[in-house]
Amino acid sequence: MRPNIQYTGKVIAMNIDGKVALVLGAIKGIGKGIALSLAGAGVNLALNYFDWEEELTALKNDFAAAGSDPLILKTNLLETEAIPAMIDKVIDRFGRLDILINNIERGGWPVVHGPYNQQQWDLEMETTLRAKRWVFDAALPHLKAGGDAVVINFSSIAAIVGRSGPASPIFNDGYAAANRGVSLLTETWARIGAPQVRVNEIMLGFFETRHAQKTRGWDLLTAKQKKAVSDHTLMGRTGRIEDVVRAVNYIIKDAPFMTGSVLRLDGGYVLGGEKADKIPEGIL
Repeated sequence: MRPNIQYTGKVIAMNIDGKVALVLGAIKGIGKGIALSLAGAGVNLALNYFDWEEELTALKNDFAAAGSDPLILKTNLLETEAIPAMIDKVIDRFGRLDILINNIERGGWPVVHGPYNQQQWDLEMETTLRAKRWVFDAALPHLKAGGDAVVINFSSIAAIVGRSGPASPIFNDGYAAANRGVSLLTETWARIGAPQVRVNEIMLGFFETRHAQKTRGWDLLTAKQKKAVSDHTLMGRTGRIEDVVRAVNYIIKDAPFMTGSVLRLDGGYVLGGEKADKIPEGIL
């Protein structure tokens, strides 16, 4: 049952101490940053990874330092049949699931991979779109059982801008198409999950560890190409992991009436870096 909260003029963030979260893509970067923030709020964590095995020791050390003992899972989410077993392990350990951070994607850069081939196209779709769907499907009964659960899908502004402008060497066509599909899933899942499960989406722009600094593709761009991305962004910079963490915490703890929504977190890139001119005096 949802608590009957009467507004008294003071807004109190939801207490998530003791909740259980499954964070995908938690081995490093944005996923890891989100998970560490949740650990600090007292959330019990299941962390899934598949690649970047060399980051595992650092992951364990960082969570130990944070006083957290997460369930660490290694699951290839492209193997659809392996996904229910992953969810079962979470339930076996914690007995419930309240938060799903659906953070799995693959965004092959044109500047890295060059022209498309069928294998690359299929991998974009399988990772960015299909894997999210089957994780949600397996998790949904457990999320509903708790009565007040949250799903956050991650997507990219590639869904809007595609392979255009300063993003041309960064976003490829398959990645853009898959991310446009994520928003459709977000809306459908919000209908399926309501009222027990809120489903929202964070649509990312250019972030460190994702399509900006600390990535292989970023280092291949010229100084002029990098500057073009920043100049096209109203905030004049790329995003930081803490920007994502704040948005995640807002959706989980401070937005109980929001579902089926897309929170575009891009520093104003989609708006094109264009400033609004002062209204002219006119002639009348």
